[in-house]
Parts: sequence; structure tokens; C-alpha cells
Amino acid sequence: MRTIAIINQKGGCGKTTVSINLAATLASKGRRTLLVDMDPQGHCSLGLAVPEQQVDRSICDMLKAGLDGSIAMADVVWQITRNLDLAPSTMALAGVQQELAGAPDKDRRLVQVLSTVGDTYEFCVIDCPPSIGLLTFNALRAADEVIIPVETGYFAMQGAVRQEATIEMLARRAGHRARFRVVPTLYDVRTKLAREILSELGRHFGDKMLPVVIHFNSKLKEAASFGQPITEYDPGSRGMKDFENLADWLIANPPQFAQAPLESTQQTNPSMTRAAELVERARALSARTATLSARLAADPDVAMESQIDAPAPATATAVDEGEPPGINPDKKFSRVYGVRPTAQGLLFVQPAPKARQVSIAGDFNKWDPTATPMRRDDYLGVWQACIPVPPGRYKYRLVIDGKWVHDPYNSRYETNPFGELNSIVEIAKAEAAMGADLQQQA
Repeated sequence: MRTIAIINQKGGCGKTTVSINLAATLASKGRRTLLVDMDPQGHCSLGLAVPEQQVDRSICDMLKAGLDGSIAMADVVWQITRNLDLAPSTMALAGVQQELAGAPDKDRRLVQVLSTVGDTYEFCVIDCPPSIGLLTFNALRAADEVIIPVETGYFAMQGAVRQEATIEMLARRAGHRARFRVVPTLYDVRTKLAREILSELGRHFGDKMLPVVIHFNSKLKEAASFGQPITEYDPGSRGMKDFENLADWLIANPPQFAQAPLESTQQTNPSMTRAAELVERARALSARTATLSARLAADPDVAMESQIDAPAPATATAVDEGEPPGINPDKKFSRVYGVRPTAQGLLFVQPAPKARQVSIAGDFNKWDPTATPMRRDDYLGVWQACIPVPPGRYKYRLVIDGKWVHDPYNSRYETNPFGELNSIVEIAKAEAAMGADLQQQA
């Protein structure tokens, strides 16, 4: 059984929404799934229409009993849908830490009880409380992997790196290695702040950030209010599509080091090195956020851009690493950058002063990152390329030193199936015809 813990000590990040709908989506794909509610607030039960007053036995009873044989998981679970069972929680779970204070296996109770159903389920999803304590520690001990939902809001960005440090610290204390991934939630592509934060998350977490985004979708909230997972409430919604993408990625990418013991920290003391690295990353993120906030406050033009359809930031990395993504202090020259139709075709111009190689991939070259390299003009200090194409509407992305980003100087874009942004450009028939005439005259 593959066990996934959904952990974030910050509330309001969509943690329970991720737990419920990920478990339900896995079940809809034919995977026998157990959803364990480790939150005393019992939000999983509430979101799946399981009334607390009718819960005779809960995960709390399982943790207190351990492996004494007095209670089995079959006595606790509720069948929610085909292939999906819920081990509900009640407020009594809040007192477990005090009741198990003297037990030598107090932090291993959950992994013990889950071992009794390892052959019954293919997946187990654990919804953790918005705090760090014995309940979260039990979940981390039992997990093969950890998913950290991070809302794309200002305060969430500040705490994202600290959350990573906490998970690393708990994993080392538990002597257990679990793969962790960050998934952006409540993402609204229409707001500039959300796009900025998504870019920062990608910059800091790199391949630890899932290539999936959970967009803000009212259907997800409606589904919870009706006590249904999104798989039942609206299987055609954007929210359902996002969770299908998440489930598909997890199925296709199982962790490679589940349950592997940590190396001894007494020999090389890697925890000190890791802690120093995380502190430095947290400081850098805070400094960049402060700079961004100061610019937004000081520049009325930039502040106005955040309220209208302004150029969006790069999703994976900024074109110019020296500036906050999406903010160009020199607007006179920024109008030259980007893409525009010309008589010769589409002209692409990018600054990228620190890049070693820049190319363009789009549907006009079969998304081949090597087909259309951009040429560096040292005199003008820009990268440029001109592509003759027939009239039409085209999608493209920049490839800067191997990293795929969208064009931050093009305000037209759309979200692709991976939750990233494709830039959009159109060339009219008149412009294409003019280019053909000029080429014939030449």
C-alpha cells in the first residue's frame, strides 16, 4: 500500500480539499483507496457527509488500541464510494497525545494499524491537522511521500520554505525518509500576484514542485458543501481535471526510496548542512518578496498593471534573474521585447542578459526546443529571431538554458495542460502577404 500524507501546518491552503478529492480520484481510476482523517476537526467526514454523531468508532480508537486486537480497521471505516473508504475522525482525537504520552510506540501507532490493511488497499491518503504534533508525526512515520499544498497567496509564499524545513526536521527525528512534493492550490491565473508566487515556488522548489496546479474552482467548494467529492458532484469541472492530472502523475511516478532509512547523522551531520541551506533559502525568499512589495507600493504604474491585463511572469524561472518576474522597470525598452508580426514574419526579441542559450519552441516548429535558436546581438544586448510563418494563431514558449518559460513581455497567454502558461501570437493575412511580396522583390 502506498501512503501519502497531506501536510501543512498553515490552515486555509486547501489541504482537506486535496485529501478528499485526490483519494476520490484515485478510487475513480479503480485504485482501492483508504482516506484517513487525522484532523480532530473531522473535516474529511464533514466534506463527505459522514455525521460525527453517528461515528461510533474512529481513527482515534484505532490509535489508542494499536495492535492489541481489540478493534480492527473494518470496524472503523465507512464506504464512501466504490473503491473509497474513510477512516473518520472525531474531536476525541485531540486528546490522543496526552493519552499516549507514556507509550513507547506512541509515534508509530498509525503505521502499525495501517500495516494490518496493507493488502486491502493500493493507496492510503492521510489528511493531517494544521499543526505539528504527535498526530502529524504519526502520519509522517507512516508515509511513503508527503504532499504540501501551498496556496498561491502572499503569506503562503512566506511560509513555504519554513514548511519544507519542518518536514525535513520531522523526517530526521523519525529516522524515516519520505519523498515530499509541493502542489500549488487555489491558483487564479487572472491575478498577477498568483502568477508571481507560482513563479517563485517553481524557482525555490525546482523539481520538488509537482507539475500540476490546483486552480481556484468554485465547484470544489460546492462539492464539499454538498458532502460529495468532485468526482461525483461535477466530473466535467476544471477542478476534476486538476485532480485527474495530480492522480495520473502520482500513479506514473511512485517514490523510489520509500521506507529507506536515513543515513547516520552522527558521521557527516547532514542535518546541520540542510538546516543552513533552508535558512538561507528562507532569507532569500523573504528579501525578494519584500523587494517586490516595495516596488508595487512605490510605482503607481506597476500597481496599476497588477489590476489589469499586465504581462505575466515566467512560470518556471524569470527571464532576467536580477529582477522580480513580470516587473520591468524600463518600460520604454520593454515595448521592444516580446514578439510582434512583421513583413518578414514573427520577430522575437528577448533581453535575457545572463542566458547562454535561448530558443523558441511552439506549434509552428512542433515544439522542438532546438529547431529555432535565437541569435545574440551583442551591440543591442538582446536575443532575437525572425520566423516566417503563414497567417494564423500560434502558441509558443521560450527555452532559456534548458528551462521552459513563457514570454513575460507578451500579455497574451493561456494555461496549458501542465498548469503552466503558453504565450499566444497571431499573424494576419495582410502581414503575411506583405512579407511574401517583399521576399519576391528581393
